[in-house]
Amino acid sequence: MIVTVTMNPAIDKTVEIGHLIPGGLNRIHKVEYDAGGKGINVSKTIRELGGGSIATGFLAGNAGRTIESVLKDRGIQSDFVWVDGETRTNTKVLEDNGEVTELNEPGPEITPDQLDELLARLEGYAGDGVLFVLAGSIPSGISIDIYEKIIRLLHKKGAKVLLDADGCMFRQALDAGPDIIKPNRAELEEFMGIDYRASDRDLLKTARQLLGKGVDTVAVSMGKSGAMFVRDGYEVRCPALNVKAHSTVGAGDAMVAALAYSFDTKNGDENTTRICMAASAGAVTTIGTKPPARELVDELMEQVIIEKIGE
Repeated sequence: MIVTVTMNPAIDKTVEIGHLIPGGLNRIHKVEYDAGGKGINVSKTIRELGGGSIATGFLAGNAGRTIESVLKDRGIQSDFVWVDGETRTNTKVLEDNGEVTELNEPGPEITPDQLDELLARLEGYAGDGVLFVLAGSIPSGISIDIYEKIIRLLHKKGAKVLLDADGCMFRQALDAGPDIIKPNRAELEEFMGIDYRASDRDLLKTARQLLGKGVDTVAVSMGKSGAMFVRDGYEVRCPALNVKAHSTVGAGDAMVAALAYSFDTKNGDENTTRICMAASAGAVTTIGTKPPARELVDELMEQVIIEKIGE
C-alpha cells in the first residue's frame, strides 16, 4: 500500500503566454486547472501507471472540495483532514520558450489539534509493506522538523518512507533515515553547501554518504542531464530522453510516483530505473500537472539508456 501525504495541496493554475512582461499587460493564450500539490501529483501518476494509493494531508474550503472531487473522479482514495480557511491556488506562468514563473499562495494555517489528527491517521495506516510519500512544502503552523517526526513515527510501525523535500526540511529529515529520497541536482548542491555546479563524481560521492545515513535508495534528478540512481550494489546514470517538452512542471513528481509504484510492485533495479526515466520524460510532454499516459511510459521505457558508474 502507498500513502501520499500532501500537507499543502493546491489548485494548480497553469497559464500559457507568449512572453512574460513584468509590470506590463500579459494576454493569456490558454489556462489549465489541476488538482495539485506534490503528493497529489504523485497519486495521480501512480493511478495512471496502474497502481493505487491513498492521498491524505490537509484540505480546506471550495478549492479543497474541488481537489477531493477530482481525486474521486480519477478513482483515487483520499482521507484528508479538513481545516478552516481555503486551500491555496498556485499559478504557473508558462512562456513559449518553456520558462516557468511560479506564484504560490501560502495556504491555511494548521492548528496543533489538526496536526495531531493527521498524525493519528498516518499512524493508523502504518505497518509492514506500507510506503508513505512525504512530499512538498508545509503550511503555516507546522515546524520544519515535521517530516523528521513523521518518519520516526512511521518507522516504529514498520512502514517505509519516500522523501521529496528540500532545504532545512530535507536536511532535518535525513536524521530520521528516510528509506528512499529523490533530490534534484540543485537540492543536493544546497545540501552539499557548494555554490558551483556539482560534477557527477560529486553527486555520486554525496549519494553514497547518504546511503551511509540509513537511506536505501537515492534518485537524483538532473533535468536535461538525466538522472542518477544509487543504492548498495547498484550505481547508474541515465541520459535524458529525447521528447517534445511542453513544460518541466511535474517531472520530479512523476519520478517520485514511479519510485513508489516500483516499491509497491517489487520492481527490480533496472525496471525501476526505466520506469522512473520514462514517467519523468512523459510528464514534460503533458499540459499543466497532468500525468503521462501509461502507454507513453511503456513506449519511453524502451528508449532508456542505463550507464554504470562508480567503477
